[in-house]
Amino acid sequence: MKTRVFVDGQEGTTGLRIHEYLAQRADVEVLRIDADKRKDAGERARLLNSADVAFLCLPDAAAKEAAALVTNPDTCLIDASTAHRTAPGWVFGLPELAPGQRAALRATKRIANPGCHASAFILLLRPLVDAGLMPADLPLSATSITGYSGGGKKMIEQYEAGGDTRLQSPRPYALKLAHKHLPEMAAHCKLASPPVFVPIVSNFYKGLSVSVPLHLSQLPAGVTAVRLHAALAQRYAGERFVRVMPLSDPATLEDGFFDVQACNDTNRADVFVFASDTQVLLMSRLDNLGKGASGAAVQSMNVHLGVDEGLGL
Repeated sequence: MKTRVFVDGQEGTTGLRIHEYLAQRADVEVLRIDADKRKDAGERARLLNSADVAFLCLPDAAAKEAAALVTNPDTCLIDASTAHRTAPGWVFGLPELAPGQRAALRATKRIANPGCHASAFILLLRPLVDAGLMPADLPLSATSITGYSGGGKKMIEQYEAGGDTRLQSPRPYALKLAHKHLPEMAAHCKLASPPVFVPIVSNFYKGLSVSVPLHLSQLPAGVTAVRLHAALAQRYAGERFVRVMPLSDPATLEDGFFDVQACNDTNRADVFVFASDTQVLLMSRLDNLGKGASGAAVQSMNVHLGVDEGLGL
């Protein structure tokens, strides 16, 4: 039997991309809502409860309302909003997070899809905290540069309309230091406090890279760049969607510039460690619409269903 899937919020950037992934698959039956009933709570409830898997591609408040409509205990919800990423009873949808995460995703009916910045940050930091190489109370900063598709339809239209010279330059934002991804970044890295985080949107469609600088003197005695790199390589050994690049990646250094968009159109994240004698720069990159959003959601669905994790990706 085919898996019945409903995307609530199918017209948004994430919902549209999920539909593109699902269109390639013969094992899925996509349930669709009539355009004139998209805000009809009764019809949405019917489809949500008819689905084996329902993706919530909605603003936070609407995602909470949609989750409350589900009474069928067999419906698995995968919420792409921020609403449930640190909520009790919801499993974080990053299969590579830690040993046992896939078992948790298979067992649950409530999955919170990670944010794009958060995924890139967590993939860098969580293995190092788990290995005892980075204190959980270490003050951290992080910078993320991302394409404008992460801002959704309104921002995409703004950039693609042209004519605004301000959009030609990179634009740091979230300057109140309260970005919505910070709670999950701290919680799922087991950090005592979130990083000082500066996201930057720039004039390209998609692609994302997070950088975390470290002073080796602030880390426990004996921790070196080699050990940090080895811990990442050990954690992600055998992972098909996380690639740990060589220490101080020679190809990147030869070019002299970091390619933020090199994971575009994949569900892959690349992880890097660059180092001098005294400092380390941790970097990761992914497609903010792939591993950073829709691809991650479909990957979690595959894990939950017990099918090939890369099916459709």
